[in-house]
Amino acid sequence: MQRMPEPELMDEEDQARAYAEADFSEPHDHFVSLVHTAFPDGALTGAVLDLGCGSADVTVRFARAFPNCRIDGVDGAEAMLEFGRKAVRSAGLEERVRLIKGYLPDASLPLTSYDAVISNSLLHHLADPMVLWTSVKRWGKSGAPVFVMDLLRPESELRLAELVRQYAADAPEVLRRDFSNSLRAAYRADEIRAQLAAAGLESFICDVVSDRHLVVRGRLSSGHT
Repeated sequence: MQRMPEPELMDEEDQARAYAEADFSEPHDHFVSLVHTAFPDGALTGAVLDLGCGSADVTVRFARAFPNCRIDGVDGAEAMLEFGRKAVRSAGLEERVRLIKGYLPDASLPLTSYDAVISNSLLHHLADPMVLWTSVKRWGKSGAPVFVMDLLRPESELRLAELVRQYAADAPEVLRRDFSNSLRAAYRADEIRAQLAAAGLESFICDVVSDRHLVVRGRLSSGHT
C-alpha cells in the first residue's frame, strides 16, 4: 500500500479533545515498557526532550516511570498542548514537565541539548521525515539515548480496515478517521532504515514491535553532527 501523507498538526478543537480523552493506555504503557527494556540500569536521567508531545499522555506516563528525569515536550498544535497542560497539572508534574509550542526543526527550546530524546507518533505526521532525525541530532547530546515509536503502515487496505475495526470500532468517528489516515501516512520499517542511513544514524535499530507499531532506538555517537 502506497503512503498517503496527512496534515502535520492536530489543531482542531474536536480532534484534540477526542484524542486527549481517548484511552491510549495500552500503546502508551507499551511505549514506556519498551523504553525500560531498551535502556535499563538507570540509563535515562536528566533532561529529556519529547518531540511531538501532543496532549502529553506519553509525557506524563514517562515522567512517572522515570522520576530522575525532567521532560520538555514540544508540539506545534496549540489545541493539543492545552489538553497537555491540563494533564500535567492534574498529574502534579509541573516542576518536572514543561510543554512548549514550537515547529520542528526550528523550535526555540529551553535547553540547547538534552540527555535523551523520545518521540511517539510524530514521524508519520511529518511532510519531510528527515525533520525528525535532524531534530534528534540537533538537540541530543553525544551518547544520548534515543527512542522513537510510531505506527506501521499496513500492507493493504484490507489489513488497514481490519486494524481500524480491531482497535477503534467503539471510538468516536473523528478518532476512527484519524487512525485510518495515520496508518496510511505511516512508514514501513525498510523506509525508516533508509531515512536513518541518510541521516547518518545507521547504528540505530528499527524493529516492528506489534501489529501496528515499530520503534527506533539507539544512542547518538560521540561528536555527532
